[in-house]
Amino acid sequence: MHGVDGKFLGRGLATREPLETTRTENAFAAYDVMCRVFAIRPDDRVLFLADKKLDPRVIAAIIGIAKSRGVREPLVLMAHSTQISEMPEWAKPHVEAATFVISTWFCSVIDPFAIRMRRERGQRWIKITYFRNLDLLQTEQARFAPELLGEIIRGTARQYPRDADFDMHFTDPRGTDLTINVNAEMVDNLLETTRWKGEMIAESPGCYVHYLPCHGPNVYDRTMVRNDDSVIVPINGKLYPQWAVGFERPFSEQIEVVFADDRIVEVNGVGEDAAILRDMLVDGVLIELGCGFNPKAPRYEIYPAGSNSPGVLHFGIDLARPSNYIRRKMPDWEEPPIHMDLIVFDSTLTAGDSTLIDGGYLTALDDPAVRECARRYGDDVDLLENWPD
Repeated sequence: MHGVDGKFLGRGLATREPLETTRTENAFAAYDVMCRVFAIRPDDRVLFLADKKLDPRVIAAIIGIAKSRGVREPLVLMAHSTQISEMPEWAKPHVEAATFVISTWFCSVIDPFAIRMRRERGQRWIKITYFRNLDLLQTEQARFAPELLGEIIRGTARQYPRDADFDMHFTDPRGTDLTINVNAEMVDNLLETTRWKGEMIAESPGCYVHYLPCHGPNVYDRTMVRNDDSVIVPINGKLYPQWAVGFERPFSEQIEVVFADDRIVEVNGVGEDAAILRDMLVDGVLIELGCGFNPKAPRYEIYPAGSNSPGVLHFGIDLARPSNYIRRKMPDWEEPPIHMDLIVFDSTLTAGDSTLIDGGYLTALDDPAVRECARRYGDDVDLLENWPD
């Protein structure tokens, strides 16, 4: 009914404020997930590559886990920023001596030295881009079962064509028409990584895990070509992103980003945002195409590196030169000013005859194995389809 001022009066849904017992239940679920993901062993040599902006309680919590398991002297290296694009020489001896590495540094995934440490020495790494504040343990995404997230990732991996060449094709209602020509070897290279095997707990030699358990593997990245910078990947067409990290609001106009043989050659649009992106993106290279996989990650929270909600894509561009706009707008960003993530919420992505994403919906959520796994943890519809805004 309506009151005297015309405002609606009434309630049609249960109140959202949880009981104290529910908060306790949720807290311990999140603690358990964290402790299992950080699979530190008594004989591990634990190294933490931290930065001065990181919540010190995060460092204390992880060191507490290590000490509780018999690691007497975990080592913390503190950098002034996360924006370290190459492993510093002063850090390399400490990294070489470690068996388990926790890192906030940008170089962790792409630096050849870090890659070699995982590949040749079997080091286990956890990247905590999305765990910069201990209060995040109170969120739904923090208590989402890593085993279920792994099954969602494996369900997506099963949709890739194997032993054949095919096109990855991206479309959306704004007119995006972007194609990546992919061969069978590229898919083998991509899916052999531990992340695409759905390994969300840092226990396998050479693993690279993200925590919070939200950021899955990339649907395309340079591991497809063994990180060989000399390889030109056939990426061609046009993309109409809806938003980008570092911009306060989604774009009010359609901005066209044109790719030709692996590089951005044009950015078309008449507004201020288009002008900024034109100056920033031209001659940039697509190095990763990240996809969200955690149904309890906030759908429209794109900072610091793109939404992790299922089916949201972030096109990670390495820039031809550092961006002064990023330097001004995000001086303390977790990534360096040579990188930009373009966000699309409503893509349709096909890989050959398979549809991986349908209008922003990750189709692996309907995989029978995913649904069966979800029912072990609760109501599958609530867990997989009830996305936080």
